[in-house]
Amino acid sequence: MTKEIVVNRTHEETRVAVLETGKLSDIFIERRESEKILNNIYKGRVQNIVTGLSSAFVDIGFGKSAYLSKDDIVAAKNEHNIENMLKVGQEIMVQIYKEPINTKGPKVTMDISLPGRLLVYMPFSNNIGVSKQIEDKDEYSRLKNIVKNLKADSDLAGGIIVRTEAEDATEDEIKREIKYLSRLWASIIARFNNAKFGTPIHRDLGVVFQTVRDHFNEDVTLMHIDNPKELKDVAEFVETVSPELKDRIALYEGKQPIFKAYGIEEEIKRLRSNKARLPSGGYLIIQEAESLCAIDVNSGKFTGNNNTQEEVVTMTNVEAANEIARQLRLRNIGGIIVIDFIDMKKEKNRKKVLEEIRNAAKNDKAKIKIWPITKLGLIEMTRERKRESLFSLLGDNCPTCHGLGLVLSKESIFINVCQELEQMKIEKHYGKIKIKLNPEVAQYFNERKARLTELFKKEIEIIAVDAVDREDYNIILE
Repeated sequence: MTKEIVVNRTHEETRVAVLETGKLSDIFIERRESEKILNNIYKGRVQNIVTGLSSAFVDIGFGKSAYLSKDDIVAAKNEHNIENMLKVGQEIMVQIYKEPINTKGPKVTMDISLPGRLLVYMPFSNNIGVSKQIEDKDEYSRLKNIVKNLKADSDLAGGIIVRTEAEDATEDEIKREIKYLSRLWASIIARFNNAKFGTPIHRDLGVVFQTVRDHFNEDVTLMHIDNPKELKDVAEFVETVSPELKDRIALYEGKQPIFKAYGIEEEIKRLRSNKARLPSGGYLIIQEAESLCAIDVNSGKFTGNNNTQEEVVTMTNVEAANEIARQLRLRNIGGIIVIDFIDMKKEKNRKKVLEEIRNAAKNDKAKIKIWPITKLGLIEMTRERKRESLFSLLGDNCPTCHGLGLVLSKESIFINVCQELEQMKIEKHYGKIKIKLNPEVAQYFNERKARLTELFKKEIEIIAVDAVDREDYNIILE
């Protein structure tokens, strides 16, 4: 699989797109007005301990308190009582692992982790692990032994996880990264001791450098950047972490904006819709809520020519499985996800679709768990969400429908107005009666003006006003 990374940098926003075989697979956006705080480390102060929830709330200098679960507290091994683990007013080091979403504050942990390109260092753990994505048993053992020996030689306290990117890495490369991460941790400890509470003591890499760390490997043929300064900074960073890939970074000098030239701008517009098209003509309907997402698979007009109905349904579901995995990554949808696939009669076809979505989800860096398909054709899954979804980032709730996705029908507004006129007993009013309405609704009322006259035995003037919201109206008695 070939990859390209496309970087668009402006004064207000940085956007990074990852394309796999020419198709958009990931999109990351960082805005100046909404600073990324995920994985940042803060010096916080315990604000409140809630024994019933086995949790605490920590003031880290934000408007909203951070939530700290008992399971995320670093304490003595045999201690289980949260009141013995923490005290109100205690200053502690915490790392954000889930950004604020809607009304919820950030979630934090005291079990710090520092990711590098090849390794993740965990100062408060003793485990040595290797990514499950490294399937070669010999390579798995080789990497584990290298880390185990280097850790013993350096007297480094803490645990280390070997990332997928470390596959085929040399001992010297791993040794260099261990040295870098141990120095980083030492500097964080020093800053924590000298910092005031509520201040960040370590910020994670920006979106571009983070993409280089997590995605820039041998599979990437080109990293195209449209900003000369950003190019210089990235080149210096790559020189340090992956010098052999430095020649794959290039400045984009085309006349069109870089995202438009690559077709990414149009793709982002499509992501704002709740509908996603499938290659065969079918489509997905994606309904996203705060902690639950429902996805409906539809075959559309796809008939599959001479294929049987079962074959057509299975082909559509297989396409949907791949597209769903892609859409979840692009839209950054997390929480509980329920997928309503088109019903398949044969068990082997249901297993085929389940296997397809599991394979398609393997490249997702978020933690995913998928349950077997039910008799109703549903697949239930969970996907880790550490930051707000793309939909939440790009848009606000509609001021008219307030996020419901629908507004009162013109008929419903007509009935509401009639009921209010009846309650006002306008038959006893001898002056003029005017109703101010949104222009679209006013047209509906004008078409039924005779009905109003018949009901109330009075001439009622309908006035169209652009400033009136669609569901609003104003009855004036003169």
